[in-house]
Amino acid sequence: MPTLSLTILFAVAVIAMVGTKLWLASRQVRFVAAHRDQVPRQFAGTVALSAHQRAADYTVERTRLTMLEVVVSAAVLIGLTLLGGVQALDLAVSGALGRGYIGQIALIAVVIAITSAVDLPFDYYRQFGIEQRFGFNRMSKGIFFADRLKGTLLGAAFGLPLLFVVLWLMNQAGSLWWLWTWVVWVAFQMLVLILYPTFIAPLFNKFEPLKDEALKSRIEALMKRCGFAAKGLFVMDGSRRSAHGNAYFTGFGAAKRIVFFDTLLARLSGNEIEAVLAHELGHFKRRHVIKRMIVTFGISLVMLALLGWLTQCVWFYEGLGVRPSLTGGNSGLALILFFLALPVFLFFVTPLGSLSSRKHEFEADAFAATQTDAQDLVNALVKLYEDNASTLTPDPLYTAFYYSHPPASQRIDRLLRHA
Repeated sequence: MPTLSLTILFAVAVIAMVGTKLWLASRQVRFVAAHRDQVPRQFAGTVALSAHQRAADYTVERTRLTMLEVVVSAAVLIGLTLLGGVQALDLAVSGALGRGYIGQIALIAVVIAITSAVDLPFDYYRQFGIEQRFGFNRMSKGIFFADRLKGTLLGAAFGLPLLFVVLWLMNQAGSLWWLWTWVVWVAFQMLVLILYPTFIAPLFNKFEPLKDEALKSRIEALMKRCGFAAKGLFVMDGSRRSAHGNAYFTGFGAAKRIVFFDTLLARLSGNEIEAVLAHELGHFKRRHVIKRMIVTFGISLVMLALLGWLTQCVWFYEGLGVRPSLTGGNSGLALILFFLALPVFLFFVTPLGSLSSRKHEFEADAFAATQTDAQDLVNALVKLYEDNASTLTPDPLYTAFYYSHPPASQRIDRLLRHA
């Protein structure tokens, strides 16, 4: 592919991505605002108009902020690529540190730092502007910045060694370096899944064993019926940061844990908590996690194979605004350009992933209805939608493109068939 052709293709793809995101977001804003003053019929007796309006306003605020974020992020992306930002950074870093492993790792770190710095103001406003205004934020500014510092240090502790291994493989493992890199990547992901519950998550939150013996007995009986074994039932201090509630599985194999936000336990009844957990167990019984892992690993293999080919093509670098060095040491540049450009093109297959995820959610709901009373899950969902200010009237196209979970009305209509 000629250099100019890639430049034009990338520019058109960025414009199409930004245009699509803004169009879908504007649809969402208009649709939610248009239905703000009437509670949908399924929720007329359970959700107050004031709560429905609050959810609409919350959704509109978050969506508008996302629209601004889309424009700024796209501008930074173009600046780094077609306008020569990465090229300038490469010349500066390689001039100071050379084109060896240290220089390449430093270049990647600088680009990550720039993109993270662009995201930070949006994250800050989202937390202390929108979340604060709607009563969800319980996080101090100290915790906010401490979390980001911990995340940065953790990312460096895990990421820098992994990055060194990848760069070494790119330079030393021959034409099939991408295959060996994929093996390392899969092993790394599995390691993180094992380490996350006991070593990583506790760096950010406190986890205590579930103390409610009656609830614990109910959950253990449910797990036994479903053939699910977990290493423990834990309560997380989610209220320290947010008023949002949730429950999730974490870990892999023998390290699996069930975690409840303390905000969830405070809001739902025992029957409703059991129903929510039955939904999560539905993902386990239907092997959704395994299926998603297989798809993810398969896509990553294809993407790394593509990168293996692109690293040999001068037009790949030049088409994205960079002149590769004639003396070598371009592996870091290849990684940067690939992972900057890849999300632009993958954006257009987002609806496929969303559709698959929604299908899995329906399947998990159906499983939950066989293990608990479907009405209990309906009641829990209504409370969670209300407490989390999730809009009950999302735009259908926006939903089809982005939503990983079905809209509330669709989930509840299907569940009521099992009630």
